[in-house]
Amino acid sequence: MPSPDRMPDTEPSGWLDRRFPVTGFLRREYVAFPMPRNLNTLWSFGAFLIVTMTFMIASGLFLAINYTPDITQAFASVETIDRQIPSGWFIRSLHMGGVTMLFACLYIHLGRGLWYGSYKAPRELLWLTGLGLMLMIMVTAFAGYVLPWGQMSYWGATVVLNAVHAIPLIGHPLSELLLGGETLGNIALHRLFVLHFTMAFAILGVIALHVAALHVVKSNNPTGIDPTSPAQTLPFHPYYTSRDGFALCLFLMVYAGLVFFLPGLLTLADNYIQANPLITPRDIRPEWYFAPFYAILRAAPSRLGGLILATGSLAVLFALPWLDRSSIRPATRRPLVRLSLPLAFASFILLGVAGMHPPTEAWLIVSRVAMAWWFIHFLLVMPLASEREIPS
Repeated sequence: MPSPDRMPDTEPSGWLDRRFPVTGFLRREYVAFPMPRNLNTLWSFGAFLIVTMTFMIASGLFLAINYTPDITQAFASVETIDRQIPSGWFIRSLHMGGVTMLFACLYIHLGRGLWYGSYKAPRELLWLTGLGLMLMIMVTAFAGYVLPWGQMSYWGATVVLNAVHAIPLIGHPLSELLLGGETLGNIALHRLFVLHFTMAFAILGVIALHVAALHVVKSNNPTGIDPTSPAQTLPFHPYYTSRDGFALCLFLMVYAGLVFFLPGLLTLADNYIQANPLITPRDIRPEWYFAPFYAILRAAPSRLGGLILATGSLAVLFALPWLDRSSIRPATRRPLVRLSLPLAFASFILLGVAGMHPPTEAWLIVSRVAMAWWFIHFLLVMPLASEREIPS
């Protein structure tokens, strides 16, 4: 009679698990994975981000096959995709709409983490990998925005690269590394194409790290109190897969509405004009998802000062786990933060609106006030609240 360790496998899953235990891992981490019972809809935005990124990479591969990274042919190749390649307009709209939906979900996902204190111990690494992903997506989106070689692409990139050039010591070498010369040209366009293409796959790797970090420390929840017994949790499947699946259907309806019925919202009209270095647009505006940082860049009296402040507006988020030392997680249980954080959210929205308008005196004042409150909240209010609060 054969020994137990040599008994034949009676089920395909058992045969595979004995040789490559991936099914057991998937079952443990994505089916039976314990989730808090009280998660709300805001926790579905992480799933939205993964689905949108899948659409972005799939459509990006198609676009890359048909794109020519040459300043004399780039604009024409994009027009060819839109007008001549079967379903090319749909794939490009799916890609452009994906950027809008990706950043919308990203900012909501970030706001949820701020409101519910998801950056606090033991989730610091989860928070930092998420912010790293956001920076990578921003760099990828900036590189991709230049590729169509439209008027706003060219001049928007010029503004950013001029700001980089203002950095002492490293600014000039860094801009030359990006440009391959003194101005935007073929070398710069080719390098940005390669950067855009390769960063997309690097983002997938960091997403894997982010999800791995989540599975180590488990998910936060609206109360900020981690479950202490199995009775306080639910398995991820079928409870949260069904709920996220329903929410995803609604999300895809909005996505489809944007792609099919509101394509004019996906990019600025000037970007349908081929780039001309000799003609400056009347008003250089970024896409909405970069507008808050563009408003900060303009609000400072110098390019270097604007770059420092724009960079600092993101740096405070990386420092937040150490700026906010309170053991209380959700803002709902923190009176001072409950008042200050919505104002910080409003400041970010105001900066976005200001960044989409010409830099008149009124909009510059709005930008400076909103920027000031953003920094006050993170650098003053959060440390002060940490000192004054008593855990309940």
